[in-house]
Amino acid sequence: MSTTALWVTVLAACALGFVTKYLGYLVPESLLDGPRRSRVIGLLPVALLAGLLVTQTVGGDDGIVLDARLAAVALAVVLMWLRANFIVVIFGAAVLAAALRAVGWAA
Repeated sequence: MSTTALWVTVLAACALGFVTKYLGYLVPESLLDGPRRSRVIGLLPVALLAGLLVTQTVGGDDGIVLDARLAAVALAVVLMWLRANFIVVIFGAAVLAAALRAVGWAA
């Protein structure tokens, strides 16, 4: 892909994001009212981030890949469950992934 085509794609994505956000402001509030809709709208970002986490953790070019990323995410989940400080969670997962990759369990 050429540099010009890349920048055109980036600018088109920016414009599409702006238009989508602007159209969201035009949605009548009556469409967003109600306890069920509010619950779904509130949980939608969590579901999207969970899907992104799974695809980035175990997704590979040819299918599911079990490597150091999965162990690091598992450690992060345990540390979060134990209510560790967020920086401790990040550094702990990074150190575990680095150690596993150093001993040969790499992506």
